[in-house]
Amino acid sequence: MAKRRIAALEKGVVMRGVSKRYGATIALDDVDFSVAPGEAVALLGENGAGKSTLTKILAGVVVPDSGTTTLDGEPYRPRDPFDAVRRGVSMIHQELAVAPHLTVEENVSLGAEPKRGFLLDRGEIRRRAEETLARFDNDELRPDAFAGDLSVGARQLVEIARALVVGGRVLLLDEPTGSLSRSDAAKLFDVVRELKAEGVAIVYISHFLEETREVADRVVVLRDGRKVGDRRLDEIDDREIVRMMVGKDVERMYPFSMRTPRETLLRVVGASGARKPIDASLELRRGEILGVAGLVGAGRTELLRAIFGLDEVTSGEVKVALFEGERTPEAMWDNGVGFVSEDRKEEGLALGLSVAENVALPSLEKHRRGRFLSPRRMKAAVRKTIDDLDVKVASIDAPAGDLSGGNQQKTAIARLLASEADVLLLDEPTRGVDVGAKATIYRILDELVSGARGKPRGAIVVGGYMPELLGVCDRIAVMRRGKLSPALPASELDVETLTHAAAGEREFANYCARANG
Repeated sequence: MAKRRIAALEKGVVMRGVSKRYGATIALDDVDFSVAPGEAVALLGENGAGKSTLTKILAGVVVPDSGTTTLDGEPYRPRDPFDAVRRGVSMIHQELAVAPHLTVEENVSLGAEPKRGFLLDRGEIRRRAEETLARFDNDELRPDAFAGDLSVGARQLVEIARALVVGGRVLLLDEPTGSLSRSDAAKLFDVVRELKAEGVAIVYISHFLEETREVADRVVVLRDGRKVGDRRLDEIDDREIVRMMVGKDVERMYPFSMRTPRETLLRVVGASGARKPIDASLELRRGEILGVAGLVGAGRTELLRAIFGLDEVTSGEVKVALFEGERTPEAMWDNGVGFVSEDRKEEGLALGLSVAENVALPSLEKHRRGRFLSPRRMKAAVRKTIDDLDVKVASIDAPAGDLSGGNQQKTAIARLLASEADVLLLDEPTRGVDVGAKATIYRILDELVSGARGKPRGAIVVGGYMPELLGVCDRIAVMRRGKLSPALPASELDVETLTHAAAGEREFANYCARANG
């Protein structure tokens, strides 16, 4: 009987005393972790707590300094990610890794291409893709479409499909729903449940506590590289989880100070782009946060890009009260309009530059002494800004690419703060950010708009997470299939109304009629 019990405990992944150090930074410190076949474990913690390092060790991306790992009772120390996949461990990284020049079907089989003799079996590649992608029922996911033409959310689904095609005993999911719509996320949860029923072990990293309860059986919490909690989810509430993550009680998640809308800062009238938006009109006033809700692919990101001058406006107009002239990204930054992209890896940051350089890029003129840049003045301003957002970085001279995903996002927000822009355009501003950091971003955004940090600003926040929009916004418009509704006061709305308006044609029409009075 004892032998059978020990054998059962050895099934799945068992890590003992695992440690990893990067110079002076301790990423993992003597961590024990396990996940059994048919079990889903939520791995939680603040950005930089060690979650990604632990999963990268399992995925063969990182080699631990010490400790042991077994997979189904056998020693497990993969040489590289390919070796990990061969042994049945697949990982979906937080930062997307699709090949943009390949088709969806080629990406789905990438690294595990079926062959007939020496040639690729194109028929089998197509069959695999169609069978796997059917689980998600997403119109963008055509097998012959190029991955580079897809939205961020659709590219995320391609990565998930690739992991499913490869198969295996252990699936590591690092923020898998960060770019997914509510409906796509629900389909992913169904897939995870199916995999659990098939005996697959799931490690699930997320900053959305409510979604971890959808799929996970147990929660393991890391803080500063150490394990501080290991509990069944049905034995613990969210408040206790957050307390373990941050080491203290978090203040009110969505602070909302007295805000007084003033003059119009930005007006969009009947704007259309090359593909999207199709018809968008809005007005942003100083002293308010305007939310734009919508599903992935609805055109909400394209709207912000068109406003900022990244994409062409083919008809209609965009008027910025702060300046006249051509709307280029450089002109927008120079004239008080700042932008945070949802895709920090490709657009949001220059990962090869230092944290200081990334934060200071739009505001270098403020740090000049005569004709020359003053590094001392620039770094002093940067330190103040990143301390404000609690960006965890060993040195502001370190490359931005060395930061965890969440700390990269906070660096992008820090650049917006440093620019002192009057108009803030934020596309999924808390994507991949932990609970404590979200509360900090919400607080700072509230202070900027209400005037607690100098003159009030105006902000547009785009997203698909309805509770966040309801918590931070004064008014909310809905984007559906490229068309933007008029905005309604957030106080008159709820999650169900916004979700239905974003997903259903009739509900969207009702929302527009209601907003028009």
